[in-house]
Amino acid sequence: MYESTIKALISDGIATKQALLADQHIISATEQAVEVCVATFRAGGKILFCGNGGSAADAQHLAAELSGRFYYDRPPLYAEALHVNTSFLTAVANDYNYEAVFARMVQAAGKPGDILFALSTSGNSPNIVAAAQTALQAGMTVVAMTGASGGRLREYSSIMLNVPSADTPRIQECHMLLGHIICELVEKALFPHQ
Repeated sequence: MYESTIKALISDGIATKQALLADQHIISATEQAVEVCVATFRAGGKILFCGNGGSAADAQHLAAELSGRFYYDRPPLYAEALHVNTSFLTAVANDYNYEAVFARMVQAAGKPGDILFALSTSGNSPNIVAAAQTALQAGMTVVAMTGASGGRLREYSSIMLNVPSADTPRIQECHMLLGHIICELVEKALFPHQ
């Protein structure tokens, strides 16, 4: 009953990844993101992640890959998703507004030389844009993970990983692919496996 739809959706996912593979800008930007992450960790810095909804789940997933482990046992890396403290998140949303929730934590935790990964499939989420603006003002590097247009995040990114798609699920699938590639290469660079 659903077989043809399932196959079509898998084909759509493959086509989006083929477009990603053919996009030299994305390949170069991903390499640049790896290099910045490695340099930041070597300098004792940290990586912060933010996103809403599915992008929040992806942000938390990628932070865990770095702070826990990816392929093998090694020391933890300082990486955190900014939405995991629900008391902070709800207090700031209530006392200020939801647009401020990530920017306020960037102000508290971000230091010059740190990195913010800002995930938004549209690139227009006001709280993600505000966090990116705040991070740049703090001297941080902003890696924006968006869809094809880049949205408003294009203005506030140091490195733009804009997946060549306007389809939210396909974009998020590619964000995880790129995120996993970054985590793997960072782990290998910092902790060469014997």
